[in-house]
Amino acid sequence: MAKNVYVGNLSFNTTEEGLRSLFAQYGTVDTVKVVTDRDTGRSRGFGFVEMSDGADAAIQALNGKELDGRALKVNEAKPREPREPRQRRW
Repeated sequence: MAKNVYVGNLSFNTTEEGLRSLFAQYGTVDTVKVVTDRDTGRSRGFGFVEMSDGADAAIQALNGKELDGRALKVNEAKPREPREPRQRRW
């Protein structure tokens, strides 16, 4: 079963390809997503890596490791919390 990994404290210069090559050293990477701001397209400083195997080893090895001048925060992603629908004000 694939495991989703949260990667925080990313540099604004970190690319999905850079994350893929970093995590591929520890196992099979299925998908990589650097989350971007919908208005500016700029990285929001975090992303997700889905791995079919090697996720636990990657979390252990990469948490606190420096990438592009920033110390990464790496842990297993938690399911998204349900949010209340936003109220429209007319």
